[in-house]
Amino acid sequence: MKIPQLGKKPEIKTCHNTTWEDNYSWIHQKNILEVLRDSSKLLPEVRDYLEKENDYTNFHLKDTKQIQKKIFDEIKGRIKLDDESLPFTDKKYEYWTKTTKKGNYSIKLRKKIGTNDIEEIWNGDLEKEKLKTEYFGVGDIEISYNDKLIAYSLDLKGSEYYKIYVKDINTNKIIGEEIVDTSGSITFSLDDKYIFYSKLDKFHRPRKIFRHEIGKSIKDDKLIFEEKTEAFTVSIGLSSDEKYYFISSSDHNTSEQYFFNANDEDHKPKLIKKRKKGVLYSVNSWNNKFYLHTNENAEDFKIDFCDDITKQNWKPFVPAKNEVLIGGLVFLNDWIIRSETSNALGKLIIHDPKTNNEKHLDFVDEKVIVPSVSLKQRDRKTDEIYLSYSSPKTPSRIYSYNLKTKEKILVKEQEIPSGHNPDDYIVERLECASHDGRMVPLTITRHKKTKIDGSANLLLYGYGSYGNSMSPSFSSTRLSLIDRNIIWVTAHIRGGLERGMNWWKEGKLLNKKNTFKDYIAVAKFLIEKKYTSKKKIIGMGGSAGGLLMGAVVNESPELFLGMIMAVPFVDSLTTNLDHSLPLTVGEFDEFGNAKDNKEHFDYIYSYAPYNNIKKMDYPHILITTSLSDNRVLFDEPAKFTAKLRDMKTDNNLLLLKTEMNAGHGGKSGRDGAIEEMALDYAFALKISEKK
Repeated sequence: MKIPQLGKKPEIKTCHNTTWEDNYSWIHQKNILEVLRDSSKLLPEVRDYLEKENDYTNFHLKDTKQIQKKIFDEIKGRIKLDDESLPFTDKKYEYWTKTTKKGNYSIKLRKKIGTNDIEEIWNGDLEKEKLKTEYFGVGDIEISYNDKLIAYSLDLKGSEYYKIYVKDINTNKIIGEEIVDTSGSITFSLDDKYIFYSKLDKFHRPRKIFRHEIGKSIKDDKLIFEEKTEAFTVSIGLSSDEKYYFISSSDHNTSEQYFFNANDEDHKPKLIKKRKKGVLYSVNSWNNKFYLHTNENAEDFKIDFCDDITKQNWKPFVPAKNEVLIGGLVFLNDWIIRSETSNALGKLIIHDPKTNNEKHLDFVDEKVIVPSVSLKQRDRKTDEIYLSYSSPKTPSRIYSYNLKTKEKILVKEQEIPSGHNPDDYIVERLECASHDGRMVPLTITRHKKTKIDGSANLLLYGYGSYGNSMSPSFSSTRLSLIDRNIIWVTAHIRGGLERGMNWWKEGKLLNKKNTFKDYIAVAKFLIEKKYTSKKKIIGMGGSAGGLLMGAVVNESPELFLGMIMAVPFVDSLTTNLDHSLPLTVGEFDEFGNAKDNKEHFDYIYSYAPYNNIKKMDYPHILITTSLSDNRVLFDEPAKFTAKLRDMKTDNNLLLLKTEMNAGHGGKSGRDGAIEEMALDYAFALKISEKK
């Protein structure tokens, strides 16, 4: 089949006395935000190119159709399709969700306490059918405090412009108008008279908080807060004691918070602490005290408390610990629970306010786990919580746990209908030295029959940006590769928070290359230790993880058999220079400001994947993107693919697949997500010559 060719329209670009040629810049439309909302505005020649690339990808993967179907069935076979969540007890009702064999979306249910009368109050599949839309993304679903109303937000394009709907539960009728162009989050007032929501500006940034009176015209919605700084975005939420609403305004590096009394009719926010560059903080309230979670003079956060938010006489509650990330608090009347993370592993700490005694909640034998806690009921006069964990080999297990008696009862275990034996798998936590001696954690999951003699293929997953940690949780989907003797390794590289805030700082801005070097060091370590060999590793990452893949494949292509890049941030210099795009300004603290800072420009230019494609052999590459993605525009992977076709000197596969009705997260619905994973895994098996 003929290789697709994107027409060249050379453009000379200049910044900070540096000049470079961009042959494919023309595919980025000036009205790109309009295109995201209405794909009919896409240039016909660009659409034609994307469709040809899709045809080309389908042609070269047609021999994988059978294995795609097999993997799809395997993954779906590991999911209990007709499942139900554990109940949450509100004032008068128990609420829970369920899924069905036929449906792709969840159903929300409730029953009045003391009865067996179950009500279906929201059905995602029915809503999708009613709206007659191909894409159906669910943002938020909230129940009002009097249990009479349900509010939900929907994205019908994939571009993350959410519409909010309010419905009367008893009549099942929509109340008033839909609220458009929101971030998707919904917060009810305690009297159920209002909802609070954040509005997106013309650059798709939520910088305004509005109050909407339910049943009234949206024209009458009241602006209660506006953030003036472009890089900052806003959100609103209710305190744990339900006495205050807190408005948070922040970028990745700095935050500021406001509050107003939940019973105040005027809803006028008051500032808590003035923003200070580099300082992140959040405040919560419980039992007549305010708790401050902050990194001010505490690299990996600390928690202080005070009795009076106006005086702010803060006293220590949880002191800072070196390379131990202090998490937020969960409150009960007699207990306070928090999380801590160190060395890419999390743990839970129980605090007794009466004695100030603390203890690590150690409730399983496995060491490489992801523990979590959640409330069983709205009334916090209880000793009971839901306690859960999973590991790379163990499906999720949820216990009802009594903090006083320490009684632990298994109440739900993730069922794998097709069968699963954790003893068939081996999980290892190792460390390897990066280029500068920093030790990088890595989590290895393999089948016990897989030999460690260099013969195995290996999938190396990485992300390393925004302080997002890659937790070692269970994934039933990965088993389709692991069961075929492909070792799965998650590299906990710098740019995340696995080892605290410094781990993030050492992987961003002018330290960004540490992220790439860590990943390459991990790959070489795995080869050295005979987990795999050169040309047997498949790299995998999405979004900023796609930036990682692009930078690494330009730097060390010889290590890899293939790369799987999902919605990859590969034209990072062009995007960084364009301050009109949704995310650019807000990400200056993560990647830098190339337009206004020459040092930042030179650094980004030196690693940006699109700008650093070389005339050399590349491994097999599968790139996936979505037409309505407003986080990483489709033109980035399209340009990267086109330039790579010009430059690469090999005959390996280079495939670009564009979802024409999807967003950053890919297809909507359960089956859509499984289809995309099946495609990725089939590609991995194809290049590994496995079935």
